[in-house]
Amino acid sequence: MTARVLSIAGSDPSGGAGIQADLKSIAAVGGYGMAAITALTAQNTRGVRAVHVPPASFLAEQLDAISDDIAIDAVKLGMLANAEVIGVVAEWLGRVRPPVVVLDPVMVATSGDRLLTLEAEQAMCELLPLADLVTPNLAELAVLAGLGEPDEPGGAAPTAPPVATTWAEAIAQAETVSARFGVRVLAKGGHLGGDTAPDALVDAASATIVEFAGSRIETTATHGTGCSLSSAIATLAASGANGESDPWPAAVTEARRWLRESLRHGDALAVGGGHGPISHFAGLWSRGGTRTAPTPAEVEVEWWASIRGIRDGIDALPLIRSLADGTLAREPFLGYLAQDAHYLRDYARVLAEASRLAPDAAGQAFWANSAHGSIIGELELHTGWLGREAGTAASAPPDATTTAYLDHLLATAQRGDHAVLIAALLPCFWIYTDLGERLAAGEFGDAALDPAHPYASWLATYGDPGFAVATREAIGFVTRAAADATPEHRARMHRAFVASARHELAFFAAPLASQTAAVTA
Repeated sequence: MTARVLSIAGSDPSGGAGIQADLKSIAAVGGYGMAAITALTAQNTRGVRAVHVPPASFLAEQLDAISDDIAIDAVKLGMLANAEVIGVVAEWLGRVRPPVVVLDPVMVATSGDRLLTLEAEQAMCELLPLADLVTPNLAELAVLAGLGEPDEPGGAAPTAPPVATTWAEAIAQAETVSARFGVRVLAKGGHLGGDTAPDALVDAASATIVEFAGSRIETTATHGTGCSLSSAIATLAASGANGESDPWPAAVTEARRWLRESLRHGDALAVGGGHGPISHFAGLWSRGGTRTAPTPAEVEVEWWASIRGIRDGIDALPLIRSLADGTLAREPFLGYLAQDAHYLRDYARVLAEASRLAPDAAGQAFWANSAHGSIIGELELHTGWLGREAGTAASAPPDATTTAYLDHLLATAQRGDHAVLIAALLPCFWIYTDLGERLAAGEFGDAALDPAHPYASWLATYGDPGFAVATREAIGFVTRAAADATPEHRARMHRAFVASARHELAFFAAPLASQTAAVTA
């Protein structure tokens, strides 16, 4: 099931952080993202210029509108600007009880200044126990570690411990926060110096610390990394990452893997003159491309149209025209049958190989039956025609055209790519059936419909309903494979398909090559 994930956070018009980053992250790891906006910012990659906080009552309306209609599998909390906003969110969480809640607190500016008032920080103490995981940076972790202590004299904010400068200090502060508020803490070492950037999942309730090692990625594209990581973790935890009974270690592992890939490609986006965003979809773009895959029906239309010129060329050939009107001389007709008999013997072998390579039982059965049909049905008919004749054409060995076509099919089979192979086999089905149906419809003239036509029994094989059914099945197998293929693989399939169609044209042209050359000229 697709995880339905709600981000409750501020907006970043530059797209790198806030709900914009959250929605990209949720989608990138397979979730459906929703957003309730807590604050509007005027910011870019260089910094924040202004913040506008809408009335908390309107945030409450946003949250209720969503939860009244949509089942929420996970919530990610980001920028909560004041105590009233935090209170609205806490009340809603307590009432709706989403299965997964991840809090990425926005509490400390890049300058080190604390962004929340004392009242808001104390409200955060009420919110923390409602979360399953909190993902602070080191400065925020220090502030959280100081919350819950007695106030300083005069009502001043509690004194936070110094920001951790070692990994051990970060782990210790995470343990403090986890124990005090009953929440898992993801301690993040990205702001520590050195060549490594470790993280650790700290859970005081189970007395466990799961560490995640990682080398530092040299990049300036770090805007929104906290937002993105926390959203990805929430999505993956709600999805039950890797089917684990405790989804959190697996969710963090996968989210970090995704984030690190996105960090490596962030600079390539060339967004802004400051700290640019990560490239949320870099992995998806590189592995799946950015073009929508066609449906099987679209592949069928596009591929058939792509060989229109070849099909028109076949229609115009002297062999087809004279076969239709009954004026084709006996010798070239027998020569055509003899070459077709040579072709069918190896064609059946290639069909058998397609059966062997087929990924499922249905494909194995279809291509095997087609091989059987080539050997038993068509070859027997050829043998019957040729067996009654004795002459040069009837006994001729495979000519250059037949050999070239078979070499193409056999070489394709040898490469072992089932999808490309069946694409190469398809024109023999499709072009023959198309010709047969149009001959039977009188498209090439009424003579082809005359029972007294000298080649009436042969023409009947072109329009055989059973072969038409087999052709539809073959089209289905090939177009489904093409629709499921990557763009590069689909292009290889199409090249094999077109190459076979060209061989079909050459094969029909060969028996009357001299006349064909004259027509072409």
